[in-house]
Amino acid sequence: MSIVAEAPGFFQLFSDGSVKRFYPESVPHSSEESLSPNGFKFKDVTIDPSKPVTARIFIPADQGSKLKLPVLVYFHGGGFCIGSTTWLGYHHFLGDFCVKSQSIIVSVDYRLAPENRLPIAYEDCYSSLEWLIFLSGDSAGANITHQVAIRASRNKDRHVSVKGLLMIHPYFGSEKRTAKENCDDAVEDVKMNDLFWGLSIPEGLTRDYYGCNFEKQLDVSAAEWSAFPAVTVYVAGLDFLKERGVMYGEFLAKKGVKEVAIVEAENQPHIYHVFQPESDATRLLQSQMSKFIESH
Repeated sequence: MSIVAEAPGFFQLFSDGSVKRFYPESVPHSSEESLSPNGFKFKDVTIDPSKPVTARIFIPADQGSKLKLPVLVYFHGGGFCIGSTTWLGYHHFLGDFCVKSQSIIVSVDYRLAPENRLPIAYEDCYSSLEWLIFLSGDSAGANITHQVAIRASRNKDRHVSVKGLLMIHPYFGSEKRTAKENCDDAVEDVKMNDLFWGLSIPEGLTRDYYGCNFEKQLDVSAAEWSAFPAVTVYVAGLDFLKERGVMYGEFLAKKGVKEVAIVEAENQPHIYHVFQPESDATRLLQSQMSKFIESH
């Protein structure tokens, strides 16, 4: 049995179709409510046992005088192939953010590729929606956020109103390379991105699949774009995907989405908030996201 695809340190795909993932430090599943010394409570719940789809719910330990808290549903990144809400970086970032924003955060663990190729992640994450909510995610999770928002806007039977999207370092692509992707120093980043896309999009399709290339999703009407929720796209100055994030924000504005903003964290790499959840840059990101929630 041989290795046919590999992201060193993260996963290996073998010739028989099996996958071995290497998990970083994590906070184990807990069906009982637990209290963190950082001032938040959390527990894990099952959203759909048939798939299975689970979520970790974060709630501020001290809610002050607030009777109702906003709800934000978060989708982790990882090129659709790796990642989990149990990873230590996500646990600390989202737990601290629920305290900062005084909100309830539902962090979803969806089924991963290549065992479960797109659009399965979109369907899993859409099944998590309830109430009046904000949607957020980083990298591939931001990609999922976009697709779930479109589905939610069309399904009036679900009684869900998405109030806003907070897109962190969104993961998109296309067959046509960007200027950054054509640079000599981008060869390894392009190679890794192509690997993840090749393992996650439906077999036989290219990077112009609608889930990869947002410009190819042609079934969204002008009226639907006009009614699309407010969007803030957070990009990182040193992120290989910054170009794609800016392009996404500009695309939404051209389509008539009424409120679109792009916020850059200078001199920061891709998903720095996961690898450095207690850094000054992460605290600033949490403050920016909190202000977005408060103003909507």
